[in-house]
Amino acid sequence: MEAELVALATAGATALVQQMATDGWSAARDRVTAFFAGRGTATPESVEEALDTGRAELAAARRDDDEQLRADVHAEWRARLRRALVADPTAAAELRSLLDELAPATSESRQAPAVHNTISGGVVHGAVVQTGSVGRVDLGGGGSRGGGGNV
Repeated sequence: MEAELVALATAGATALVQQMATDGWSAARDRVTAFFAGRGTATPESVEEALDTGRAELAAARRDDDEQLRADVHAEWRARLRRALVADPTAAAELRSLLDELAPATSESRQAPAVHNTISGGVVHGAVVQTGSVGRVDLGGGGSRGGGGNV
């Protein structure tokens, strides 16, 4: 069970740190504040202050290209989330819900721009593939499709 909580806390910290650098930060900040303020002795003000400090540190880390500071911010929020999950077993469901809310914003902000390529000036005698990610590629072998390949 501990490994599951650590994985969930890590996913939460990753989403939180990613959100700190987006335009959707204020909505994410409000949700995270509610998550923490609803547990233990944290007040909304103390959570907001900690989140604002983390965001300022993250901005400084990006400005100074300081990967260690970025890792420290991530580690701090992972530890806070793990402690919240250990202290309140019902927090896991709420954190998963929070991650589901943050995920669309995170994936939209990471979406790659459209790329258009043209091959010209010669003869191509094989497959040409350009991609950022390939899930499955079958090249060669004829099968029922003839001599081509599936991409």
